[in-house]
Amino acid sequence: MTHSFLAQAADPISYWPLGILAISVGFIVFTIIKLKLHPFLALIFAAVLTGLLTGELPGMTTENVGLFKSRVALNDTPTDTANDMLLAVNWSLLGFGNTAAGIGFVVALAAIIGTCMLGSGAADRVVRWLLGIFGEKRAGLVLLMSGFLLSIPVFFDTVFFLLIPLARALSLRTGKSYTLYVIAMAGAGAITHSMVPPTPGPLMIADGLQLDLGIAMMAGMAASLLPAWLVLFLAKRFDAKFNIPMREAAGASTSELRTIVDKKDSELPNLFLSALPIALPVVLISLVSILNLVAKDTVSGAAWFRYLEFFGSPNIAMLLAALLAIYTLAAQMIRESRPLEGGLMSTLAKALEDPLQTAGVIILITGAGGAFGGMIRLAGIGETIEALAQSYGISYILLAWGATAIIRIAQGSATVAMITGVGLMAAILGDGSGLDYHPFYIFLAIGFGSITLSWMNDSGFWVVQRLSGFTEKETLKTWSVLLTAISLLGLVQTLAFSKILPFDPEAKPTETAALVVQQK
Repeated sequence: MTHSFLAQAADPISYWPLGILAISVGFIVFTIIKLKLHPFLALIFAAVLTGLLTGELPGMTTENVGLFKSRVALNDTPTDTANDMLLAVNWSLLGFGNTAAGIGFVVALAAIIGTCMLGSGAADRVVRWLLGIFGEKRAGLVLLMSGFLLSIPVFFDTVFFLLIPLARALSLRTGKSYTLYVIAMAGAGAITHSMVPPTPGPLMIADGLQLDLGIAMMAGMAASLLPAWLVLFLAKRFDAKFNIPMREAAGASTSELRTIVDKKDSELPNLFLSALPIALPVVLISLVSILNLVAKDTVSGAAWFRYLEFFGSPNIAMLLAALLAIYTLAAQMIRESRPLEGGLMSTLAKALEDPLQTAGVIILITGAGGAFGGMIRLAGIGETIEALAQSYGISYILLAWGATAIIRIAQGSATVAMITGVGLMAAILGDGSGLDYHPFYIFLAIGFGSITLSWMNDSGFWVVQRLSGFTEKETLKTWSVLLTAISLLGLVQTLAFSKILPFDPEAKPTETAALVVQQK
């Protein structure tokens, strides 16, 4: 029988998984920065390298394949040593396929929505309306609020696809502050993506720690306010220090965008139709999540709710939004009598080629990150960290943050890091009865740990870099620094409040709201 690194619980601590982590991360950095290898290839090669360094991998039985995404010890299976290289490749490809299948359709649709909104003038129409309400001086705050709220029900990559046209159009209108707009919008989105259910990652943390979802949502929202202020502060600092110009990026060119910006309001699509591609998926997805949260027993058997669940599923909601965005662009083309080479459908098809190519690259990179993340889990890094923490008596909040942060840095995906972190902490804490503070502080520590240091193996890094037009170096200096600062502030905030306001760790979920009022 072979021996997987995931089955070492009774053995002395093995430090080799940490060595595997260091080697594989170093490989990614070296190949991307020094050798200029495409991130997709660098991550795929790193996944295979991790599998080879791990040694004896479990066989790809039906049961093992089914457990691959979970933090569960895979069954030991007899393997032929000569087959280890093939297993390393096959497990890597499984991780790639699982990840790409999960995000591919939505990413492609979001790219279409963003490009169509930009090309039709719908993005600029929404920007003009927001500016009319809040004023040009608060444009950075407008984008921060948009990213903060939209990333609660929708994946961060999707939100960035939807909002980057607004940031670009706004920068052309004001003639300044492009760095401020991009960083404010993206940073706020990253916070709620990792901190507030019903976004999948935080939802899984709450479930794993057996937290009441209402408590998790209130705790996540409250803990996100100070980091959101930090985002706006640092975005202004980055804008003043670097003043990164708006360059050509995926989607409409700067000259096309300028043509749109110079138009009168009457020449743009109406506000309702312009905002619908953003609002529709957010409303549908959020509505299903909220109803499941507050009235699941009441609505679950209703026929109307089954239809709402269908239209409120991310794939269907985004498909409807994409169709609306394409319709708006087509209507605007006809209204402006634009030249239609080969007819309207042919012109639309050509307009969508660029965003779909961009989405394809992002899907490849993200899938490769999933492959690397899967092999990192097989290497047993989480188990090694757990054993070390128990040996040295490390704070559980610090452990939750640190373990999640390490997994996040190693494999890129915030959601995967959260899943790994909560699996680790749930195994250690049990029902949380031994804690000196409420378990939602562990929830917050895992969430903030998952925000740490977005770099080349994170799909969010490449989404921000490619769609904003930043160089890789500029993205590291702004986006990567920003997320690390958010994560550290969140850790300090969580440690401090767990001492100042520990609440009652023995309180039942239904008693916690009353407890909060009493302690106030």
